[in-house]
Amino acid sequence: MADESVVIGAGTTHPLHGILSIPDETNGLCPAVVLVHGSGPSNMDEKVGNNSPFRDLAEGLSAKGIAVLRYDKRTFVYGKQMKDDVGISVREETIDDAILAAEFLRNDARIDPNKVFVIGHSLGGMLAPRIDAEGGQFAGIIIMAGSPRKLEEILMDQNNDVLNSLNGLLKVIAKKQIAALSARFGNIYNLSDEEAKSTKLFGKYTRAYYFKEMGEHPSTDYLKTLEKPVLILQGDRDFQISVEKDFGGYQKLLGDKPNVTFKLYPNLNHLFMPAVYGEIRKAKKEYRVTQHVDEQVIRDIANWIRSVCDIS
Repeated sequence: MADESVVIGAGTTHPLHGILSIPDETNGLCPAVVLVHGSGPSNMDEKVGNNSPFRDLAEGLSAKGIAVLRYDKRTFVYGKQMKDDVGISVREETIDDAILAAEFLRNDARIDPNKVFVIGHSLGGMLAPRIDAEGGQFAGIIIMAGSPRKLEEILMDQNNDVLNSLNGLLKVIAKKQIAALSARFGNIYNLSDEEAKSTKLFGKYTRAYYFKEMGEHPSTDYLKTLEKPVLILQGDRDFQISVEKDFGGYQKLLGDKPNVTFKLYPNLNHLFMPAVYGEIRKAKKEYRVTQHVDEQVIRDIANWIRSVCDIS
């Protein structure tokens, strides 16, 4: 494996440093994947606590003959400049750069332009079908710990999980805060775009427009009509999303489609690493434990890509 430093979006207003991991040995042009981050600012390794799932994926897949492109997320590099822009949506945060990354791979003479895939993790998995439709034009889509639901529904579930773990006065206070947030979320789609841009949801910078714009482009709309290969993966100890509502939601939506493959992994968390505590209120402690993406997950992804590409 050779790691090459690259720049995604060179010549644009938001160039991003990245690493292209190229397999040591290939028979002709090799397949490749773009890695798309979850929510929040994230570096190219998608570092969470002491874990780097994207680095694990890059090393593991490139060792199996698949080139991997990972890059710093735009909000990780330009977050300070972007925080006052009330019109920020997932397009500026994630989608545009993922499309540029796909184009970058297709322009590399060592990569088969017809065998470029996307691996979206968490929010990136939710957005992967839209990225594909809006210009990614991938050979196939891999969704890791994604969801067919709207982002605000997932956040409310996470808040309620924390609420249920509290006691006494803390629980009373948290319940009022969560109820207020739920009311704000419930009104998002009644707002005009301009109203949504001026409406703060929580914190100093999070605007209703971010959720409204994403919610008006639900992944289900793209997935229902998608005919290209899709691989959907989740760990059954993932406390950030739900096996029943999210993995199960995908199965209800897509279970009868021959182009979709599902895999649920026992005892793996949101990072596809062995579960430690398995509770959302202990998330920081969970991710402080240094681990690696489970080898079986990497093998399954590599085998699926190779089967789609008809590579023995």
